[in-house]
Amino acid sequence: MMSLIKKIGLASGLLLACTVSAQAATAVSLDELLAQVKTGRVSDAAENQARLDEFRANRSEQTRRLNAEKAEQKRQEDLSARLEKQFEDNDVRIINLEKAFQERLGGLKELFGVLQQAAGDARGNFENSITNVQFTERNDFLLALAKKMGSSNRLATMEEIERLWFELQREMTESGKVTTFMTNVVNTSGVEQQQEVTRIGTFNVVSGEKYLEYVPETGRLVELQRQPQSRYTNRIEPLASATSGLHPIGLDPTRGQLLGLLVQSPSLTERIAQGKTVGYVIIVIGIIGVLIAIWRVLALSAIGAKVNRQMKHFDQPKDSNPLGRVLMVAKETEGSDIETVELRLGEAILRETPKLNSMLPLLKIISVVAPLLGLLGTVTGMIVTFQAITLYGAGDPKLMAGGISTALVTTVLGLCVAIPTVFLHTLVSSRARRLTQILQEEAAGMLAERAEG
Repeated sequence: MMSLIKKIGLASGLLLACTVSAQAATAVSLDELLAQVKTGRVSDAAENQARLDEFRANRSEQTRRLNAEKAEQKRQEDLSARLEKQFEDNDVRIINLEKAFQERLGGLKELFGVLQQAAGDARGNFENSITNVQFTERNDFLLALAKKMGSSNRLATMEEIERLWFELQREMTESGKVTTFMTNVVNTSGVEQQQEVTRIGTFNVVSGEKYLEYVPETGRLVELQRQPQSRYTNRIEPLASATSGLHPIGLDPTRGQLLGLLVQSPSLTERIAQGKTVGYVIIVIGIIGVLIAIWRVLALSAIGAKVNRQMKHFDQPKDSNPLGRVLMVAKETEGSDIETVELRLGEAILRETPKLNSMLPLLKIISVVAPLLGLLGTVTGMIVTFQAITLYGAGDPKLMAGGISTALVTTVLGLCVAIPTVFLHTLVSSRARRLTQILQEEAAGMLAERAEG
């Protein structure tokens, strides 16, 4: 109590000092300042005495409140002790019940462990399965079941076990069905629209004449940016419109991996384009060689037919075929000696030979130049590859793919042109030699007849 009075007195003194300081600024004389200090001291003493009397009057009330708080503290301490005792008893009871639960669970514990693993595996498989587009509600069930069984004190109900069995059985059943339904599809432009799709088991999803790709991260079907060859896409429409029977269709048993590799593989046009300028030059000279060979084969076939007809009519030579022109030369030299006739016939045969062997040297040149151009493209492609390795290193194979493609494609194109050109050159050359041989045989026969006559 005395300490409280001292504190009150100290506070009053500080307040008085502040008041005196404030009034001193406006005081006119020291007498007025002294009078103000006395007046303030008297007023503060009266206020302090009034507060002290009020505090003494409420002392009994403060004592009563303090006793009430102490009684409440004692009650709360007793309640806390009872609750701690109850908590310890409940902890022991929980341990005993857990032990009894584990003993009664027995072999079922392993069963529920397998069930939990099966639910987790099924959820992982279903998320990547294309049937998830049609049966979206099963993911929520499997997720809730996995969370529930993740707790050691929660067991699956019979209904949940039967639902899991049903989902597994439905997945196996749907893997052998061809089903048509409506769903949202994202086209190549990025626009999502609802359309009719056909699911072929758990392998592929098609719509119209296009293969679709299932994206597990978004749960949506997306049109492939590039479709496989027409021999695969042309079979989609008959299957989608059929109600029964057998229909051939391209399937991807790897659930999209083979299809992805198939659409990434370049087409024939893209392969040729990889050869760049050298590849196009090889193709052009190859086409020229084929056209020349076809022209010469047709021309020599026509000449051969005329020669065969002329061989049946030796007495009526015609200048429309080589043999007829040789016979006409022989007829013109009927009165000459053998040496003159032989020289004239040899001259006539030599005159016909260049016509029969026309364009054969060009075919031979093409058959030799084509593989050399392929080798040129190979060297050019390897130079590009080495430049890429020098600039970027050998860590990324895609940087070297362009040069390697040029190197290999030009080699293939050169061989593809050279091989048939050699064959065609041999064919045309053999026909020309056969006609030349016929002329030489007939000339030798006529010389023999003149010598005998």
